[in-house]
Amino acid sequence: MKTSQQRLILLLLAAALVSLFGASCRNTVRGAGRDVENAGDHIERATH
Repeated sequence: MKTSQQRLILLLLAAALVSLFGASCRNTVRGAGRDVENAGDHIERATH
C-alpha cells in the first residue's frame, strides 16, 4: 500500500515539474521572439 502512495506522489510531483518547465519555456520563447522583433524594427528604422 505504501509503495502505491509513493508512486502517486512521485507522479504528481513529476507532472507539476513538467507543467512548470513547460510554462517557463513558453514565456522564454515568447520573450525571445519579442527581442528579435524589436531588433528587426531597429534595423529597419536604421536603414531608412
